[in-house]
Amino acid sequence: MSRPSPAISRRQFFTISAAATAAVCLKPTALLAQATSDFITKSRAANANNKISLTPLRRNVTFVAGAGGNIAVLTAKEGKLIVDSGYSSCQSQLNTALGSISADPIQVLINTHWHLDHTDGNEWMHSAGATIWAHENTRYRMTATQHIDAFDATFPPAPAGALPTILVNIYRTLSDETNTLKLSYYEPAHTDTDISVYFTEADIFHCGDTWFNGFYPFIDYSTGGSINGMIRAAETNLAAVTDKTIIIPGHGPIGNKAQLTEFRDMLVGTRDSVAKLKKEGKSLEETIAAKPTAAFDEKWNNGGMKADGYTSLVYQGV
Repeated sequence: MSRPSPAISRRQFFTISAAATAAVCLKPTALLAQATSDFITKSRAANANNKISLTPLRRNVTFVAGAGGNIAVLTAKEGKLIVDSGYSSCQSQLNTALGSISADPIQVLINTHWHLDHTDGNEWMHSAGATIWAHENTRYRMTATQHIDAFDATFPPAPAGALPTILVNIYRTLSDETNTLKLSYYEPAHTDTDISVYFTEADIFHCGDTWFNGFYPFIDYSTGGSINGMIRAAETNLAAVTDKTIIIPGHGPIGNKAQLTEFRDMLVGTRDSVAKLKKEGKSLEETIAAKPTAAFDEKWNNGGMKADGYTSLVYQGV
């Protein structure tokens, strides 16, 4: 295992030079419906007119919803630090929303993982002055063509200006002597690129797509994800937070430890039910027909990832 990366000084927090160097928003109506050639175009178009909502949290941290994956914004001494960049097609309304928080420039952008709905705005935020941070696997995924089998969608390499230039291995700490952020890498979970971002003084924890609050998650097996990895990440998240922590999921409303615990329990329960059927020799079609998620559907079958599609993903990993 590589040594953890060192802390970043106050000066480096917002001034380190760039030269130093899924996915979906859960709006598709069917897991396998989109064609490879126009998936990105359709995803951007489907979200282009989204309304952006702002929720002030603690210590100059704001929760921003509507641009794709959930965004967090810290207004610090020397500018804004942003977690995830949403869809590029949301640039106009997102830029307006960010301007309403403060007139300070965007200095740092952190990507929680590589998927389009969390990184598609990278290029314009970089052009606005942001240095982009992410796990080293995120940069790797974004520099090469990727294919997500579940959507039969191919993603070409990202433009150079969209690529992360400050890379996390196991963890890194950013500090400006007022705000401290801890970036921690998960073992492969939703993808093999996932990191969490903990705003220490504010006690706010952004866990990216290792938590979908209120609906079944998408798990990207094509780039390293798995149901067991998602369960491990949920356990990691629970160990990192308290009952007072504000938790920002990758999708869905902000939540707390009790809600995160329900998510973990759902993952375990559905995994075990599907695994039992598969061990009995049931095919995927027979497993779906047996409705192994029935005990959880009332609460969790309310997003773009419906029970049958989620069952297919779980079946793949057990």
